[in-house]
Amino acid sequence: MLNRFADAHYMAAALALSERGRGQTGANPNVGCVIVKNGIILGRGWTQPGGRPHAEEMALAQAGASAKGADIYVTMEPCAHDSTRGPTCSVSIIAARPRRVIVATLDADERTRRRGIDRLGDAGIPVSVGIREWEARRAMAGFLCRLENSRPFVTLKLAMSLDGCIALADGSSQWITGERARAHAHLERARSDAILVGAGTARTDRPGLDVRLDGLADRSPQPVVLGNDKDRPEHWLQIDEPEAIAGLADINWLLVEGGAKTAASFLQAGLVDRLLLYRAPIIIGGGLPGIADIGLDKLSEAHGQWRRRERRDLGQDMLEIYDRAA
Repeated sequence: MLNRFADAHYMAAALALSERGRGQTGANPNVGCVIVKNGIILGRGWTQPGGRPHAEEMALAQAGASAKGADIYVTMEPCAHDSTRGPTCSVSIIAARPRRVIVATLDADERTRRRGIDRLGDAGIPVSVGIREWEARRAMAGFLCRLENSRPFVTLKLAMSLDGCIALADGSSQWITGERARAHAHLERARSDAILVGAGTARTDRPGLDVRLDGLADRSPQPVVLGNDKDRPEHWLQIDEPEAIAGLADINWLLVEGGAKTAASFLQAGLVDRLLLYRAPIIIGGGLPGIADIGLDKLSEAHGQWRRRERRDLGQDMLEIYDRAA
């Protein structure tokens, strides 16, 4: 029982590290890893920008020879397929001779799935799988969604008044929410590979779609526009329909920011996995709605689609986070 508690504790630390790489790892999962011996963390790592070094590589480099006889906690099965970009993590772990390896979840990549843990087992290293698996799948949902559904994990962000408006009738929208809510929204940008707006929003607002937080400006996501915008900046990508997000290369996490028609098109296509609703304590009345018509025929069809996961206050504003119900 004590060992089980310790395993959950150290895996939680590995999961926290994995969040550091979110939105920065390209086609790779944002994995976290800690190496522990006698209750002391000897090495820690997370997938670095662009996908290399892997979390295990970083943690093993820190631990050095002390990794022998230690416990290695990693949020996803160590890779087993060869790459020109760096060593195979399962081979590196075998060379380090740890006491055991604790894995949160199996790799969704068929090149590695079960091959990593089988290789460790064949080398005589005990492996356990499933500690905090649900949390690991959530932490790496972008990678898993791309592997399993052939598209990025999509978060739809809406900043609205209490009556569901995102702007005045004339389109004025700066600012619906307060400073703390806007800062949180920029943090979400920093945790995304790409950010998308509709062509109408792009033409009207000319948003920067960058991260404006001290120390995180270099983590601005790749801008994408839905629809035709001939005057978009050269580095912006353009797609013609929501389903085209499947063709966005090396994008695990996509943040959709507006406007109302774009939000509706992604919802109607069933492509939204997570909702971020920032609600300001104001009533506009007669303003522009946050979401356009999604083609709902019966009210009963709207129920059971979303499950609230979190609610918190951000200054005077409220943030609600919803996951799509399974």
